[in-house]
Amino acid sequence: MSEKKQADVAMLTFERALEELESIVDRLESGNVPLEESVAIYERGEALKRRCEELLSQAEARVQKITLDAAGKPKGTEPLDVG
Repeated sequence: MSEKKQADVAMLTFERALEELESIVDRLESGNVPLEESVAIYERGEALKRRCEELLSQAEARVQKITLDAAGKPKGTEPLDVG
């Protein structure tokens, strides 16, 4: 996949990446896509899948960083170290 297309995927929101991934799956499952195009859109689908996983992982880490008080109630958040 070209660097431009990889950068394009890296800028997508979770919702947009998932929407495009679902569209690719639908097209591939239809069986009406020529082989060369199938390979190309499959590769893009893999990049979209990685983007969705990355964003989900970041969101999960943020949720885990919510701090609790002595009674177990949320009292704030801590900075997320994603480095």
